[in-house]
Amino acid sequence: MKYISILRGINVSGQKKILMKDLKALYEGLNFDNVMTYIQSGNVIFDSTEADTAKLENMIEGAIKDQYGFEVPVDVRISEDYQKIIKNCPFAPVDVEKDGTKILVTFLSGMPDPDKLAAARKAATLSEVMEMDGSVLYLHCPNGYGKTKLSNAYLEKKLGLTATTRNWKSILKLRELAEG
Repeated sequence: MKYISILRGINVSGQKKILMKDLKALYEGLNFDNVMTYIQSGNVIFDSTEADTAKLENMIEGAIKDQYGFEVPVDVRISEDYQKIIKNCPFAPVDVEKDGTKILVTFLSGMPDPDKLAAARKAATLSEVMEMDGSVLYLHCPNGYGKTKLSNAYLEKKLGLTATTRNWKSILKLRELAEG
């Protein structure tokens, strides 16, 4: 089965450095096939016969901890999930040239409590929009992700869940590479 995994918080400001060639080798060492990385932020496409995504996440997180000595949350989804994410985007159609970095997808480690989600929404500015679909949070940050308070750290604190975010351009590219 084809999977896409995204790692939370590697290679940011010199923290938790992992070279992509080394990350690819780590995945291959876990007996995953057709391993391919995309940009330095820890996006990996791979094949595995394992059907349990939670088990895959634990395997990858454990291997990273063993090899690098630090913890990195990993979100693993089947490639078809990315097709659904694109299809269900509440901001569609997206002009990729104009908004490819202003439309974002935050992957949550579970379903947020509705009251906590309502509290988290209060940080959004008037021009920002947050929409939930299962454990996926869609963000539209017209002034850019770097200027929003709706960061991974903020969402994790408010929701009590692990969060990792990718922009729309990356979401499209990951789906393309997985289907390629």
